[in-house]
Amino acid sequence: MNNFSRLGFIMATLGSSIGLGHIWRFPYMAGENGGGAFVIFYLILALCIGVSMLIAEMLLGNIARSNPLDNYPILDKLNTSPTAHDKLDIHNQSVQDLKPLNKSLMWLGINAIAGPLILSFYAVVMGWILYYLIFVSTHLPSDIQGSVALFNEIRTQSFLWQSLCFASIIAFTAFVVARGIKKGIERLNLILMPLLFIIFVGLLIYALTLEEFGKSWHFMFHFDPSRITLDTLIESLAQVFFSLSLGVSTIAVYAANAKEGENLLKSGLWVVISGIVISLIAGLMIFTFIYHFDGQPSEGVGLLLISLPLAFHSLGSSGEVISILFFIAVLFAGLTSTISMLEPGVRILCDKLNFSQAKASYTLGGVILILGFLVILWSNADLNMPTIREKNLFDMLDFLTTPPPCLCR
Repeated sequence: MNNFSRLGFIMATLGSSIGLGHIWRFPYMAGENGGGAFVIFYLILALCIGVSMLIAEMLLGNIARSNPLDNYPILDKLNTSPTAHDKLDIHNQSVQDLKPLNKSLMWLGINAIAGPLILSFYAVVMGWILYYLIFVSTHLPSDIQGSVALFNEIRTQSFLWQSLCFASIIAFTAFVVARGIKKGIERLNLILMPLLFIIFVGLLIYALTLEEFGKSWHFMFHFDPSRITLDTLIESLAQVFFSLSLGVSTIAVYAANAKEGENLLKSGLWVVISGIVISLIAGLMIFTFIYHFDGQPSEGVGLLLISLPLAFHSLGSSGEVISILFFIAVLFAGLTSTISMLEPGVRILCDKLNFSQAKASYTLGGVILILGFLVILWSNADLNMPTIREKNLFDMLDFLTTPPPCLCR
């Protein structure tokens, strides 16, 4: 069978959750929301709410063992038909004997569309990471003006390089998913996730040698009651959604391919705790580097691609090596997430249109490629593309796929 091994399932689920949400969003959201207050709220919500929601999504996929559109109708059938459990052939993942299904419940799985939509702009950001790894890590900017100009150039002007880097990310993602669960998704995660942890632990050890580590630790874990606001609570909850890949069907699809008898509680705890560890390592490491060049942790979304290159430059001769290792780690984390975003849509095409895994992967990858090129075009400052309420296509897709807690802001 094309199922995950036990270790493969944990690594793949961990790879889905550990991406830019942990390495980019967590540090800059902590910086903007008071450090310790945000971190403590996040830890509490991740353990109290995140674990429960993650395991619930795992159970949904593991019981139904189907695509996102059929998961809820299958659960409905299992709950309403006394003989449905006997008819469901879990080992072959066959639902033919359960038909007819209640098609009105399929809309509950429409959240699967969020994965490809997110991927269309997430891969654009991953393209920036790839560009920085190739071209910037060995030519780090020495002042803030140069760093801002570099970021704005790749984001709004350099259509060719941005497109090539973006297309490379999508092509690699489609190739891995086309190879299936065992030979593609599991194999990649079994390689990249251990390497990611090794690189991050190494960078953390290096950060420990810098005087500013104590300042970073204090910022991350000092609890200031005056920084507690409703926005801090909402952003912490939103971070739980982002960091655990909740609500976009990726976890359910992976769980549908887990072995029968998989201990989902144990797997879920491993994923959440490992994700928390990576977030904390990323925060401590990044803020140490930021403080080293007298930067501020509250510098927002520019923290990763504007402030950090300057911080790496301030490290002297070791800065380029640290920069290369860091962007490799971010690239690894992002790639394990992009493949998880593509898989739910591929599963739907395979089940509903009888596509092969490869045909579904490359077809959906092609659609995302076109949408991503439009995102890049809309961001090009020279084209003066129309906006809606001052939002370009990147911003609109980001808004449409925002987890529910963020909409409360």
